Amino acid sequence: MQDKPATVPRAKQAGEILEASQRRSRWSWVEASVWTDRMLAALENGVKGDVWFSLIDKVHKRSNLWSAWSDTARNKGAAGVDQITIEQYEREAEANLEHLAQELKLGTYQPKPIRRTYIPKADGSQRPLGIPTVCDRIAQGALRHVIEPIFEKQFASHSYGFRPGRGCRDALRRVQELLDEGYQYVVDADLKSYFDTIPHQRLMEQVQKQVADGRVLNLIESFLKANVMEGLEQWTPTAGAPQGAVLSPLLSNIYLDPLDHQMESAGYEMVRYADDFVILCKTKQQAQAALDAVEAWTTQAGLMLHPQKTRIVEARADAFEFLGYRFNRGRRFPRRKSEVKLRDAIRQKTRRANGQSLPMIIDNVNRTLRGWYGYFKHCHHTVFSEADGWVRGRLRSILRKRHKRRGKGRGLDHQRWPNQLFDTLGLYSLKQAHARECRSVQAAH
Repeated sequence: MQDKPATVPRAKQAGEILEASQRRSRWSWVEASVWTDRMLAALENGVKGDVWFSLIDKVHKRSNLWSAWSDTARNKGAAGVDQITIEQYEREAEANLEHLAQELKLGTYQPKPIRRTYIPKADGSQRPLGIPTVCDRIAQGALRHVIEPIFEKQFASHSYGFRPGRGCRDALRRVQELLDEGYQYVVDADLKSYFDTIPHQRLMEQVQKQVADGRVLNLIESFLKANVMEGLEQWTPTAGAPQGAVLSPLLSNIYLDPLDHQMESAGYEMVRYADDFVILCKTKQQAQAALDAVEAWTTQAGLMLHPQKTRIVEARADAFEFLGYRFNRGRRFPRRKSEVKLRDAIRQKTRRANGQSLPMIIDNVNRTLRGWYGYFKHCHHTVFSEADGWVRGRLRSILRKRHKRRGKGRGLDHQRWPNQLFDTLGLYSLKQAHARECRSVQAAH
């Protein structure tokens, strides 16, 4: 008995399979258990009225909750007000997720208060950070899996913060491209306390333009209005999206999206990363008009530009800062606060009384240097040789101490412990790393 010949898909079927494969590739970052091929087709082709209904079942879908739990466990993080850690939640993950799924399905889920703490900012002030419970982080992650692609489709191309496949380097690269093209007048803008001042009602109105599932809308609003607990005090916020919450970056982008499109429609070259943005123009008059438009929009949106930190800069004559870099007459440097942060980190690891062996100290220092270089590798070459010299000076001071000498490493110490010694011990050289990077770029071209 002969085998039957393999069935060959009809041309239409083959075309549909290819189209679905290409669509899946374009949306490779989405949660596959939520965004099926059929849903992705609806996303790209549009749904009736451009509004999505019936989404809550995707939120409490077991596979989605498990994926959100995996994200939460991978990101680690501290316990919330209930004091339940990642490790504790993991011990009964299956039962915990089943309970969460039932609460979301029945509409009985209520977020717990957010634990407020503070982290130091580079300027010496304190940034408020909200820490939801592990369970709330999972619920927010599952919700984000469902609604993020809906909004991602409409976001402007010049928005880079907290978006799939985009990051700081892309935003910085775009700024440099515009400077090279002659856009020399820069609106250097700063939104004052943006994450703490987003108006809840207006934000929800923006969300409702795309999402009409009342249960999902109520869930989003419950996260926005979750009580904040600081010490023994507890209160209900009337504005803002807490920094540290899984959903806040997406919500912050949703609220600024109309500004993005207004700037784009007016022909302005804006580069935005979350609440940090610049607008590059070719004339001072254009820059002033752009700033006036931004001021008008922020006023009606219930936001405020920082009066001391918002200005117009002529890039040929003055410097401006963006995402940790200082752009100075066509060259890039770390901003002063970024350099201070690096030196403070290295100082902690190279105290003269450090009892570790020199190779161990160097290994510890290297982790900081590699991470710093990974972000600031596009700086002007003079930055790296200067930083290398400073790090070696710290290590020479340790050696002086161990040889019963006082003071910092300098003068004849360069002969006693030459640069080659630190190379031999494996000290990471920023200058050499930059040289390798330049050679690699030249070879590629």
